[in-house]
Amino acid sequence: MSAVQVVRTPEERFPELPGFPYAPHYVTLPDGLRMHYIDEGPAGAEPLLLLHGQPTWCYLYRTVVARLATSGLRAVAPDLVGFGRSDKPVARTAHSVRGHVEWMAQFVDALRLRRLTLVVQDWGGPIGLGLLGARPGLVRRVVATNTALHTADADLEGRLAWACHANADGTVTVEQTLLDYQRLTQEVTPFRPSLFVQGATVSEVPDAVLAAYDAPFPDEASCAGPRQLPLLMGLTPGSECARLNRRTLDVLAGFEGPFLTAFSDGDPGTRGWAEVLRDHVPGAAGRAHPTLAGAGHFLQEERGAELADVVARFVGGAPPA
Repeated sequence: MSAVQVVRTPEERFPELPGFPYAPHYVTLPDGLRMHYIDEGPAGAEPLLLLHGQPTWCYLYRTVVARLATSGLRAVAPDLVGFGRSDKPVARTAHSVRGHVEWMAQFVDALRLRRLTLVVQDWGGPIGLGLLGARPGLVRRVVATNTALHTADADLEGRLAWACHANADGTVTVEQTLLDYQRLTQEVTPFRPSLFVQGATVSEVPDAVLAAYDAPFPDEASCAGPRQLPLLMGLTPGSECARLNRRTLDVLAGFEGPFLTAFSDGDPGTRGWAEVLRDHVPGAAGRAHPTLAGAGHFLQEERGAELADVVARFVGGAPPA
């Protein structure tokens, strides 16, 4: 066990989850923390790393993983530390953006993944794209979907549906809905990810599926990660997250590998970021960047097969008939 105080969600919390037949895999990081992941598709195939965000876990990618594996690709979907079946540090202070990037880098090292395709959503963006700086040469190509790299820079004014930018007078403009979301993640008791999943999807999510999103978080001790990450958003230019995101954007400005955005049409929280990223990353130029219709923030839940086919074509695979 890690020297950090952690809890592990009992396995009996995960009985035959809907659409999730995958065997659990675990790897222990150098600091003793254990991370869970699913790994489907041919072992020698092109590896894809699929990163979820807050407050979900790899269950979000269940449909995507199945279809990518059928396409002949290897889909690896870990649970962030503090989420899913991964170890959950009890102290809020154990969670930092820098720490999550390093944990993910150690995870990739442990699995000896190389030249991978990165698929990121929500907090998977700041954490996963941070790998480009932490492990140069690791990432071959990127698919960014419904994510944001908040820096609060002044040049973001007018570019985002949910404003977050500095002003010339030293103040910061932040969309009230962003702050309300942040507040809600602290106030809701008990903490139930299903409330946020259903609240940010266009269609009705079945009760059994919502229960699966809640399964990893049986009590307050297991909720430090999903409660803390929203407080780490880069809503001011001087925050650690904003500084790290600026560094990541600097790295992305020199990224020549293929870069694709595949955002949904129903997610105001990240609307505008697809265009910001496409304008910033050389590898995004000259590509047809799809918009997935009829989905909210968690488009893997609502348009998982469609997203998988977009990714498969981008990698060069053939989506199943």
